[in-house]
Amino acid sequence: MNRATTSLLLSGAMLLGAASAQAALPKEATLYKNPQCGCCDGYARHLEAMGIEVTVVDDVELGKVKEDSGVPYSLGACHTVVLGEYVIEGHVPLAAVEALFEQRPDIDGIGLAGMPIGTPGMPGPQSEPYQVYQFDDHRDSPFMTL
Repeated sequence: MNRATTSLLLSGAMLLGAASAQAALPKEATLYKNPQCGCCDGYARHLEAMGIEVTVVDDVELGKVKEDSGVPYSLGACHTVVLGEYVIEGHVPLAAVEALFEQRPDIDGIGLAGMPIGTPGMPGPQSEPYQVYQFDDHRDSPFMTL
């Protein structure tokens, strides 16, 4: 096999792998937020850029959504997203969302507490590593660091 053919095959395999990871994401999400929160709308735009249709709900009691979704109190953030069978709490970087759907662990979801600068929807550069946690039935444990 010549060098050009090998390069072409490798490029195709890489594109197929990227398409498979993207294809694993659900096509629709629901984002629950406070009506005055603009950064939550920014997060929705990032999901839409990934090809996900986002329904924004801003007339619901967020505490109840989080409680019903199994989100631990310590991971509470400004919005909660239901994406497929998982809950995404807060400004979780999109690399972690993709990893969640590639791995498909038996958990309720993943979260990133607070509103860290540099995450999707939050302006500015990343200033420290993001500690993303997985959670199940209100208990959390580390998922990944970005």
